[in-house]
Amino acid sequence: MEPLADLDTPGELSFSARSADRIERLPPHLFFLVSAVFHYLGPAFAVLLFAEIAPLGAAWLRIASAAAIFALWRRPWRYFVALSADDRGRVVGLGLVLAAMNSCFYEAIARLPLATVGAIEFLGPIALAAHGLRTARNGAALVLAFGGVYLLTDVRIAGEPFAYLFAFANCGLFMLYIVLGHRIAAGGGWGGIDRLAAAMTIAMLAALPVGIADALPAFLSPMLMAAAIGVGVSSSVIPYVCDQLAMARLPRATFALLLSLLPATATVIGILVLRQMPSRAEALGIALVVAGVALHRER
Repeated sequence: MEPLADLDTPGELSFSARSADRIERLPPHLFFLVSAVFHYLGPAFAVLLFAEIAPLGAAWLRIASAAAIFALWRRPWRYFVALSADDRGRVVGLGLVLAAMNSCFYEAIARLPLATVGAIEFLGPIALAAHGLRTARNGAALVLAFGGVYLLTDVRIAGEPFAYLFAFANCGLFMLYIVLGHRIAAGGGWGGIDRLAAAMTIAMLAALPVGIADALPAFLSPMLMAAAIGVGVSSSVIPYVCDQLAMARLPRATFALLLSLLPATATVIGILVLRQMPSRAEALGIALVVAGVALHRER
């Protein structure tokens, strides 16, 4: 397959080459830190929209606004047709995962604290690492993480059993996002971002049947639409692009280790933006999950 950059015009190619050169000079850990902040900052703002827009509508607006931005920026349809059958399958798979993951995530954070959902999100990657590399270290990481999630779920599960179905579904889908995200980033450069842009378009179409009805109020309110676009930029464009730039240059084990920042990030943003103060039991549970993610080691 020809390099994707070759599809650009000479002027675009020169601009892309200069941009890629500047990006290559930045440490990949910086992209992860930016992603870590925006990964939960955007959803925190989305929670504020739930008074006017139901969770599935907010999730679709997030995906659709991100897809529109990617379409204007990268024009992904030009690249999708040039992909191999295997790459096209990965892009379609990632699009379906993004649609389901965002929908489950928004249904979960509409009912549970952001920090709780953020901590549960990481059981999947830890369990996958422990299954793939059976060591005492990964066993201890799994015990810590499950202990933390037990504390978090035991606090609220009696009142919100349905919410945890969405939270644990999001956990499994997040694991698939990491696996597929690394695969589409494997080529490095802008190729991963172009594949991500195509996947976001597929996600928009996949989530349309379940989200469009609840999203309709935003089309009648410029303020709501502007807020929804802001959520899409901060939730899907910035963090997913940064994930691709980090995944392309960091080994999966290093990336997985850095994920230990995310439950803590969710807690801090939940406190600052949503005023969701964790109880002592919840704070201990989140700390145990952070410790488990930091301790586990992938192949």
